[in-house]
Amino acid sequence: MTKKIHLQINNRLVEADEGMTILEAAKVNGIHIPTLCYLKGLTGDGACRVCQVEVEGARNLCAACVYPISEGMKVYTHTKRVLDARRNVLELIISNHSKDCLSCIRNTNCELQRLSQELGVREDYYKGSHTPPTFDEVSPGIVRNTSKCILCGRCVEACRQFQGLGVLGFIDRGFKTKVGPVYDKSFAEVNCIQCGQCINVCPVGALTEKEEIHDVVNALNNPEMHVVVQTAPAVRAALGEEFGMPIGSRVTGKMVSALKLVGFDKVYDTNFGADLTIMEEGFEFMDRVQNQGTLPMITSCSPGWINYIEKEYPDLLGHLSSCKSPHMMLGAIVKSYYAQKKEINPKKIYVVSVMPCVAKKGEKERPQMIKNGMKDVDAVITTRELAKLIKMFGIDFKSLPDDEFDQDLFGEYTGAGVIFGASGGVMEAALRTVADELAGEELDNFAFKKVRGTEGLKECTLNIGGMIVRVAVAHSMKMAKPLLDDIRAGVSKYHFIEIMGCPGGCINGGGQPYVNAGIRNSDVDYKKLRAAALYEEDEVLPVRKSHLNQQVQDLYADFLGAPNSPIAHHLLHTTYEKQDKFKFEDEK
Repeated sequence: MTKKIHLQINNRLVEADEGMTILEAAKVNGIHIPTLCYLKGLTGDGACRVCQVEVEGARNLCAACVYPISEGMKVYTHTKRVLDARRNVLELIISNHSKDCLSCIRNTNCELQRLSQELGVREDYYKGSHTPPTFDEVSPGIVRNTSKCILCGRCVEACRQFQGLGVLGFIDRGFKTKVGPVYDKSFAEVNCIQCGQCINVCPVGALTEKEEIHDVVNALNNPEMHVVVQTAPAVRAALGEEFGMPIGSRVTGKMVSALKLVGFDKVYDTNFGADLTIMEEGFEFMDRVQNQGTLPMITSCSPGWINYIEKEYPDLLGHLSSCKSPHMMLGAIVKSYYAQKKEINPKKIYVVSVMPCVAKKGEKERPQMIKNGMKDVDAVITTRELAKLIKMFGIDFKSLPDDEFDQDLFGEYTGAGVIFGASGGVMEAALRTVADELAGEELDNFAFKKVRGTEGLKECTLNIGGMIVRVAVAHSMKMAKPLLDDIRAGVSKYHFIEIMGCPGGCINGGGQPYVNAGIRNSDVDYKKLRAAALYEEDEVLPVRKSHLNQQVQDLYADFLGAPNSPIAHHLLHTTYEKQDKFKFEDEK
């Protein structure tokens, strides 16, 4: 049993668990201490000093986020000395901060703005030189603007602790200090996988996605273009947060209504592409098992993960499924089968993908995703960008009635497609189809719950049709690395592995709505709540296995022939190649 520590906070006797910091002890006792650099789950060092408090007996003010509690301690959180010090710290931070708030992408959703309001900081007392800034928009998905950086270090720790990469770090010393890749290089020049987790934890506008909203608006206003939009499963589980709805609100119908009001010619669900992916990937896996192909086979639908393996483990590329990701598959089908059926010149079709992911912005630019001079997908906007687009068009999202995706050709989707957005979802969806195919019958028990959840590596061993299949699910590169090292060493015990680039899967993608620090620092598991919305939709759908999607069956009968057929490989599969990684001078 955890030992309880008794202390006083603001002359009030409270207790907290041994090992807690002053910040944590205050929080569990309902006492608010403002923070800026602190974020639960990331190792902090009290860098910003916004959370400083008075501790009786201590000469200096102490950073509450790192200072441990002790028996009999007396803490004061809002004395004049503390408030003056916090305001002074904030004024110093603001003095070196770009103040173009009205045009900033984080305007009204900025932790620095919020804190300035809370502490009553409105004057620019410290005026002078600014640290020479770096503006980097070379990479396909991430924009870095150090003029807005407050040196909180969150992005540094997120890259190191979530992904195990350490792409970001502090550069130079003193007044010249900034945060960025080694030697202040562009994200495009280093081993960044474009996952966007650094964006998600940035409290200001120093790191953002490269927006494509205006490209989409231009396409919508071009009378010669037929604009088709598709939405990833994870988007419906988070979009509502941008409009003040509770985390985990499933807003599928309202999202469709909004997209139709914006003016898209067709509104489809990427879940159809997910069902199609399972057909191709599931049959690819069975072919490898039955014909001594390369095992374990690893999923390929996460572009951040693909960026990682191409740079860090190129010798293992043969283990990847050759399938494109679901939205790229659907884009390819729209510009071939759909164009043929609708008698539209494919060059006049503009495909927009709404994704929870930043890395998919780069995925659509890969040469392998361009056929006959046409991209499979023309624009990728994040969940955050979709919210901005809806607001730009003056739509009252919360009052919208529920509508349905367009039903022609690609309107049907299954529960298996929906759960793609959660870690373990791709594996479970694949197993639902593979199990039926190997057993030769429709199995009733198809909820493979052992691969669900956001806690750690998940694995299970299944007996499918008399065959033992060992599977594993990893989310984040830090978690994937041991699996890859085992494969490289020839000791992997698995047949099939799912790897997603972001912790928790797509529901926590780098393009999802910002989760404010108050929620992140609480006991609320926002990833679990978002995932639950997807599993709820899976359970209410009449069809929950990809191979039972009638429109997918029709697509094969009418156009593709069979899974892994020559035309399916031409349109729905791709190749991977070793990518150069940054090298220090002494490594060249």
